[in-house]
Amino acid sequence: MNIVKKPDIENKWYEALKDEFESSYFADIKSFLIEEKKQHIVYPPSPLIFNAFNLTPFDDVKVVILGQDPYHNVGQAHGLAFSVPDGIQRPPSLLNIFKELNQDLGIPITTNGNLEKWAKEGVLLLNASLTVRANMAASHAKIGWQRFTDAAIKALSDKKQNLVFILWGNYAIAKENLIDKDKHLILKTVHPSPLSASRGFFGCRHFSKTNEYLIKNNIKPIDWNLG
Repeated sequence: MNIVKKPDIENKWYEALKDEFESSYFADIKSFLIEEKKQHIVYPPSPLIFNAFNLTPFDDVKVVILGQDPYHNVGQAHGLAFSVPDGIQRPPSLLNIFKELNQDLGIPITTNGNLEKWAKEGVLLLNASLTVRANMAASHAKIGWQRFTDAAIKALSDKKQNLVFILWGNYAIAKENLIDKDKHLILKTVHPSPLSASRGFFGCRHFSKTNEYLIKNNIKPIDWNLG
């Protein structure tokens, strides 16, 4: 009998996604990564692939911010969408997120781009793909990760109530068909990238709208202040 080793992921997430972990496509993802790492550098490091799930346990999720791809430059990716570890320069999209946060809630723009505090507040910072080859954006977009992360989004939508799903950019907005609009709030606008932020990201007020919805549903709001 083929016994599947439990991945390093929080228990409730494992229960929610057990069928995915035991599927043939997930076995293919693992096989691909084993071969990929023989020839290339892969980000984030293996222990951080499920970092978003481990920092935001299934039962604690209040908000989902959906990204597309891990950062692909040295030291940037640590398993959380849009976030970078301490001491790493803030990428342009993240800086724009901080600018909107400042305009919306008056929170000072921090020089630190590490969003682990948000994750521990209940903000699932989920990339659609969980790995990437160094210096090659979207290089793992077609290896099966999206089927896995779609299942995670659908599990949250089906099993929880009154979540806020924040979808920035067309790629994220395309996921809204996975979400039950009668049970959850969907907030969507253009991506915070410098290429599009001025076309609707600035002024979207998604941070205050998120907290207004949570408070209305008797859920403790997110402390967005990273200071």
